[in-house]
Amino acid sequence: MRDEFVKTLSKISAKDQKVLLITGDLGFGVLTDFAAKYPKQYLNAGVAEQNVMGLATGLALEGRIVYAYSIGNFPTLRCLEQIRNDICYHDVNVKIVAVGGGFCYGPLGISHHATEDIAIMRSLPNMTVFAPGDVLETAAAVRATYETEGPCYLRLGRGGGPEIHDKNMRFEAGKAIRLFEGKDAILISTGGIFQNAFDARKILADKGLSVGLYSMHTVKPIDHEALRDAAKKTRLIVTIEEHSVIGGLGGAVSEILATMERPAARLSMIGLKSGFSSRVGSQEYLRSVYGMSVESIVDTVETRLK
Repeated sequence: MRDEFVKTLSKISAKDQKVLLITGDLGFGVLTDFAAKYPKQYLNAGVAEQNVMGLATGLALEGRIVYAYSIGNFPTLRCLEQIRNDICYHDVNVKIVAVGGGFCYGPLGISHHATEDIAIMRSLPNMTVFAPGDVLETAAAVRATYETEGPCYLRLGRGGGPEIHDKNMRFEAGKAIRLFEGKDAILISTGGIFQNAFDARKILADKGLSVGLYSMHTVKPIDHEALRDAAKKTRLIVTIEEHSVIGGLGGAVSEILATMERPAARLSMIGLKSGFSSRVGSQEYLRSVYGMSVESIVDTVETRLK
């Protein structure tokens, strides 16, 4: 996802000199080619993420489209006040990019586990929140941030990542991608956990269950129409996110279902249930520990349907 972000932003920057990428002293090797091609559209502001956001706001007020790039919690939680008071309050064209969402940096511990960022960023006025599920969604989401006026948050995984969709994928900001429909259950995924959701749906379908799958690449604004439609035609909705279920995708979906007069579907939320991750290890290890593995998703759906 990270590589696709840089590749797509490079294409955009070649056509629009107003685009500017600011990094908080990381991305060496990843951003080297971008810096060499567009030296007037690249700035390393050092390990000073709060300053990055103030700098980005000033440049955006002068007409630039600024991408502020760092890892995990550093461009979000560390500088929340600057994002709220500078970027969101002034409704400027700053696009905050966090690489390593969820447990991508699992071995580095809680300081690098980005598991509250979606909840916090979607609560901010004027902020649009994207969490693409594969590299094709990532490319489309980068273009969407460029086309969307005002603040955006783009939550990415690491490195390259799989292509789950086919080339004919239709991406629209604020609209879920409905890959499959299902009468028994519909899985709704956001972010890099999408591959696990995709694999789990296939296993459940092979067992004879009618299971749908939606990719909710935009968490704010969320697709009310798709969620209301799903709640009327399936028995169970399961949200899947590498994030706390409090305030994240699960929270956003529950807010909508709670306003429906008589939703047919029950809701089950797969994600970090509460507290911090007390473990360290690989991303897949932590997903397994906290019930986000393919096997855990399959077990959750089967158990709830019984």
